Amino acid sequence: MSRRMRAYYYAILGAIGGLVGWQVSDFLGLSFTRNIYFSEAVVGGLIGLSVGLLIGATEGLLTRSPVRALRAAIVSGPLGLAAGAIGLPLGEFIFQIVGAETFGRVLGWGLFGLLIGLAEGVTGGTQMWKGALGGFIGGMTGGALLEGARHWLSDPLTGKAAGLVLLGASVGAFIALIVVLLSRAWLEVTSGKLKGAEFILDKFLKPDGPTAVIGSDALKADIVLPDPDIAPQHAILSGTGTNFVLKDMSMNGTFVDDRKIEQAQLANHQTIKVGNTEMVYHEKR
Repeated sequence: MSRRMRAYYYAILGAIGGLVGWQVSDFLGLSFTRNIYFSEAVVGGLIGLSVGLLIGATEGLLTRSPVRALRAAIVSGPLGLAAGAIGLPLGEFIFQIVGAETFGRVLGWGLFGLLIGLAEGVTGGTQMWKGALGGFIGGMTGGALLEGARHWLSDPLTGKAAGLVLLGASVGAFIALIVVLLSRAWLEVTSGKLKGAEFILDKFLKPDGPTAVIGSDALKADIVLPDPDIAPQHAILSGTGTNFVLKDMSMNGTFVDDRKIEQAQLANHQTIKVGNTEMVYHEKR
């Protein structure tokens, strides 16, 4: 999945999540109990669950890694549920206190997006604050669109459906946009089955942070490449704060600019070859 197309795919999956959320919340109704906050928490949680599941699974689906998609969805789904269960009642509470109906609900959807963005930071290669910032902007923007659709469209059900689709698309798109705009290091696959895909490495850049394993096993590697000549754990990337050190862990070897290495500090635009797959390392200072 290229950086250019990332926002498109995230928006599409987020919109589908919003549509599923509409179907579920429409089935339950907005006022199925006398306690409005409990009702909003349940409906918001179900909407958040569907949006969170699909946005969280996007990266894994588009890099053809069902295991990674499932693992990410397991994390992002419950966080999305929590986001909706907190965000919707919070918006209603602000509305009840200050009477600012649109602002209160938009702020609530902003918190909703923020928590879903945090989930993306947990499961993806970006830093958590970048996902959270994108999610908050997307939630506020989508929340404003949702409230607008509910007021502008005469049919309440149509307005709600259109609004939730726009909300999901906005949250997904802004998470991807902010992550791409602020990303500092990434790998671009230039040959192999995942040609055109890109893996953001920001989360692994800190010298005392986690390392990124390159390999073919989705349960053992962070950057999963479907190539039979790549070991389950083929190489490892360690951050130095400004760039990465690449260390070979395989029997078949790891190559940087056609030179076999045991360990090498990477520079911008260098080519990495593992198995039959080539990648280009990019960094932005």
